[in-house]
Amino acid sequence: MSAEGEGRAGVNENCPPEGKRVRIGKRKRSAAGIPAATSSLKHGLSRMGVTRTWKTLTMVNQKDGFDCPGCAWPDPVGKRSAFEFCENGAKAVADEATKKRIKPRFFADNSVQELSSRSDHWLNSRGRLTSPMYLPGGASHYQPITWEKAFELVAKRLQKLDDANRAIFYTSGRTSNEAAFLLQLFARMFGTNNLPDCSNMCHESSGVSLGETIGTGKGTVSLEDFNHAELILVMGQNPGTNHPRMLTALRDAKRNGAKIVHINPLPETGLVKFKHPQDYLKLRFGKDKLADKFLQLKINSDAALMQGIMKMMLEMDAEKSFIDHQFIADKTAGFDALKAHLESRSLDDVVVQTGLALEDIREVAVMCAQSRATIVCWAMGLTQHRNAVATIQDIVNLLLLGGHFGRKGAGACPVRGHSNVQGDRTMGICEQPSEDFLTRLGKAVGFDAPRAHGHDVVNTIHAMADGECEVFFCMGGNFLSAAPDTELTAKSLRKVALTVQVSTKLNRSHLVTGEEALILPCLGRTEKDLQTGGYQFVTVEDSMSVVHMSRGGLKPASLDLLSEPAIISRLANATLGGKVVDWPHLSADYDRIRSLIEQVIPGFEDYNERVRNPDGFVLPNPPRDEQAFATPSGKAHFSVHDLPDTSIGEDRYVMMTIRSHDQYNTTIYGLDDRYRGVKGGRRVVLMNPEDMEDRGIIKRQKVAIRSHFEGEIRSADDFAVIPYSIPRGNVATYFPEANVLIPSRSVAEKSNTPTSKWVVVSILT
Repeated sequence: MSAEGEGRAGVNENCPPEGKRVRIGKRKRSAAGIPAATSSLKHGLSRMGVTRTWKTLTMVNQKDGFDCPGCAWPDPVGKRSAFEFCENGAKAVADEATKKRIKPRFFADNSVQELSSRSDHWLNSRGRLTSPMYLPGGASHYQPITWEKAFELVAKRLQKLDDANRAIFYTSGRTSNEAAFLLQLFARMFGTNNLPDCSNMCHESSGVSLGETIGTGKGTVSLEDFNHAELILVMGQNPGTNHPRMLTALRDAKRNGAKIVHINPLPETGLVKFKHPQDYLKLRFGKDKLADKFLQLKINSDAALMQGIMKMMLEMDAEKSFIDHQFIADKTAGFDALKAHLESRSLDDVVVQTGLALEDIREVAVMCAQSRATIVCWAMGLTQHRNAVATIQDIVNLLLLGGHFGRKGAGACPVRGHSNVQGDRTMGICEQPSEDFLTRLGKAVGFDAPRAHGHDVVNTIHAMADGECEVFFCMGGNFLSAAPDTELTAKSLRKVALTVQVSTKLNRSHLVTGEEALILPCLGRTEKDLQTGGYQFVTVEDSMSVVHMSRGGLKPASLDLLSEPAIISRLANATLGGKVVDWPHLSADYDRIRSLIEQVIPGFEDYNERVRNPDGFVLPNPPRDEQAFATPSGKAHFSVHDLPDTSIGEDRYVMMTIRSHDQYNTTIYGLDDRYRGVKGGRRVVLMNPEDMEDRGIIKRQKVAIRSHFEGEIRSADDFAVIPYSIPRGNVATYFPEANVLIPSRSVAEKSNTPTSKWVVVSILT
């Protein structure tokens, strides 16, 4: 199979503006500071104006305000700063609260084909969607449709299906707890567990790994733990761009005496030096150095590094006890097997696979051995590999060796992306729900929930391609740009009878559609939500299992917008009727939704009362709270894994996809990457200068990239080569531009997550 030359229009056109050329500046040596404050203000003023900028930025992440629509980093407990946001949070807020509007006339003036020729950056910059729009079969333009007609259209399509599993209900991580719970209830009452979500493409590997080893798929640390940590390993993560508020926690940890180790194929500015913009108000002008050590390893050699460190720790333990033997004896199983495996492991193999010097690995091993409170943080740099689950289980092994669970300042910290991606999963957005959850749901509502497993994201793409799906309902996000194998995903979407997008902004998924398509515009986080029961708030769960309120304060972008709970409720009522569930009654007052949630999901008892606490409440976490592990044996499990085969052949490179500093997930705010010194374009490939010299490639030279997987070739052209500090044999590109190169069938074992961080490519000049 070859995807070369197939239908690129409307799929992968994130090119720089005509007449401009990618420019290369100096990489920044410190994060945040005055440039971040300036950027935040610039984005706010240009999109919202003075008054609106002040109002929104003083509400974001406040106890009586709204949760940032960006990342899921937790808010501080107790007193908060008046400006509790980061640069990228300010961009996300300004992007949603923009004054620009897309009205029906816009679609009358612009055909789908014309819009398809525009970049993702241009599409997003048009402003907020204001009215429901309908694209009839064979039509060239979207046209206005009433809400009633839209719900009737979707309901009739669903009711005509001969099998409920021919419908897919996808969810983005920005969806609130209330909307997520209603959506999964609707889907299951309709008769399917086809509930893929963005977790399938990012931290699914974390959930599977942790679930198998410690009995919960969630992290085991709190924000307060960072103040008590002795050692923090930050692996496969770029917090300066993706979770900037994390830098404050790392700064405070460093000031409290913690050592920080930065482990990544790319040097990330945020982990070198950090200057909190608000320090200037306190007349503090110095910068905080964060990382004590940077290990620049090759892509996907993290497992080799972990096993090398553990082998060294066991050798040191023979002379002086550096292992928590009591914890291992009382709380774990499988230690002897891991010990035997590590004793047989050659450190020479570790050095070759990682590309690191043995003395550098040993230096970090000593830190790990001596630390009595270690936190390991990771993100998608670890989760999007074929062996991702095994790699994360090696992190768990390292933590178990030192007894770093249920201890202050210690634990596992998967740093999740979108603001409520963890909450969505807690609410039941899952294609493989547990029997306990389904039993509780059926008992609380009064129906027999389906048991057959549904489709995750990758299986959804193939189900659509094989003609097994007739209705694709997308609650938020930009499925086409987020998914792997862009050309295949586009072809798959075009085979569907009806695609429905619940959205705040225009994106690529509105332009690559089924036979018919609907755009249903919804309220954003920043906006007031008025239902018949009064002004409503929603709730979210952050990366550290804190559930709290979010209440918007801005006037809605249009009087024709509906909230996500209202959209689901009205669609469910049109499809199923109200004999079992009184859908309008539920969505009229979100307290009623939360009352139903507390009957179904453990830890949400007295939900409405506890969530009104200004700091919210923390969900139970047995490994963290009491060193208890809900595994079949009742103990935490050590795991034994061989190292992956990282050979790729001659004249090939390993490509990973990354974000720029001017984007969040698939939303493109601008064409610069300030921290990496890339300006004016996104179709770039970061490459080791020595690799460039060997190939005779010069700076900014245009190349084509070909990916190789089991005889299949996928192609992307017109990428400018940028010399960068990256290990030899490795290259990096931005997504979604390079998603066209990611094979949909190249997935992580067990989690089925696309391997967006391990793509074997060739570079053609």
